[in-house]
Amino acid sequence: MGRHAQSSGDDLLLTDWRSDRLGAARRGDNPLVMAKLNSGYAVFGDTQHLPGYCVLLSDVDGADHLTDLTRAQRTDFLNDMGLLGEAVFAACNGFDPAFRRLNYEILGNSLHQLHAHIHPRYSWEAREFRDGPVWRYPNEVRLSEENDTLVSPRAEEFDQLREAITAELARLA
Repeated sequence: MGRHAQSSGDDLLLTDWRSDRLGAARRGDNPLVMAKLNSGYAVFGDTQHLPGYCVLLSDVDGADHLTDLTRAQRTDFLNDMGLLGEAVFAACNGFDPAFRRLNYEILGNSLHQLHAHIHPRYSWEAREFRDGPVWRYPNEVRLSEENDTLVSPRAEEFDQLREAITAELARLA
């Protein structure tokens, strides 16, 4: 049952780490952190509507935009984004034969802490979603309990994918 069996006390922990993702990663309280990289934290996504979805959280205080970083920090962040993508690519390629490609995004419209999204894309996606940005998926799909990394009936399957990505990150680093 592992970390997926939540007691009432653990529910508060889930709320707390999600409200301060970077602080929780730094404290070791974010259960989805896979690795500390040069520029930040490689994190398995809370939602797995596209299995293998990951985020790179910048570890630079106050960085909201890529241009808030020095050129050296920017290089580290973009290199780490590529490293995380390489790990996701390798793991997803072995996880699902329908894996097609990766989409990389740095948005910052909602969370004002620099972060990058790595979205695996699959041939089983419906055409209206497959050929556009992942944000076309409705919240009912993206944020459903079925796709929640920690409480989904597929949580153990998601754990295996997270562990494969973590192992790839260790191998590549």
